[in-house]
Amino acid sequence: MPRALSQVWEQVSTLALAIAIALVIRIFLVEPFRIPSESMLPTLLIGDHLFVNKLAYGPRIPFTDMRLPGWREPERGDVVVFSVARSEDRGIMRIHPADERPDLPRDDFVKRVVGLPGDRIEIRRERVYVNDEPVDVVATDGVFVDESGNGLAIQREQLGECDHAVLDDPKLAGARKSPFVVPEGRYFMMGDNRDHSNDSRMWGTVRKEEMQGPAFILYWSWDVNGNFLEFLNPINWWSAEKRWSRVFSRVRCLEPGESLADAGVRPTVAAALPPAEEAAPDAAPDGKRGG
Repeated sequence: MPRALSQVWEQVSTLALAIAIALVIRIFLVEPFRIPSESMLPTLLIGDHLFVNKLAYGPRIPFTDMRLPGWREPERGDVVVFSVARSEDRGIMRIHPADERPDLPRDDFVKRVVGLPGDRIEIRRERVYVNDEPVDVVATDGVFVDESGNGLAIQREQLGECDHAVLDDPKLAGARKSPFVVPEGRYFMMGDNRDHSNDSRMWGTVRKEEMQGPAFILYWSWDVNGNFLEFLNPINWWSAEKRWSRVFSRVRCLEPGESLADAGVRPTVAAALPPAEEAAPDAAPDGKRGG
């Protein structure tokens, strides 16, 4: 009997050690996330599964706002996973900065860092201005068709040192943002699918304390919008489209001279789009939503 108990203890202790190692890796090194919305098209697709680098900004100590030292601060152009707070008002889901509503349940968003602490941000006529300078945007002839059938114009944006793709919906006027100075310790976040992203234009800025870290690699991608349990569904493995070309690809900015196609950003069609609507001078910063 003692020998049997010894064998059981050996198995239990081995399992406990494996779980402890997995938790340490998840808390302090890398953490997996999946993409459930179209707000970061064309950079991230629904069904992308990615790892976040928790060492970059310094891993957060559980149950506190304290972080261990990281090797750098968030930079303009980083694609970051962070926490927000959610509330429901008359059936409408609303987003709040997590630190402003600690009483509410949290959710994870992924967006791109556009404004750093102290930056002056303005959005007018769908053009982003950082410190009163317009962000360079170059149109392409590519069109990305989303899951709703909307034709979105693919553009190339130079955000600081980060060259990357964004989408524009010519049928919508776009969210506006009056000149706004990003408070110290906070960041202004926007989705690459600019006209279908629920981001800092609507609900405010994000503290570094709420940032999990920058996304750095895709470890899986398929056209299934579901959690880890979907992996166990054999129907998905048989019928779902697996995007093998995206597996183990890095989430990154474009290299100098690199084309969008070389970076994996390919248009669904190449066709003319209707002209964009002009935004009214007093247009409210809403109407183009997406998680």
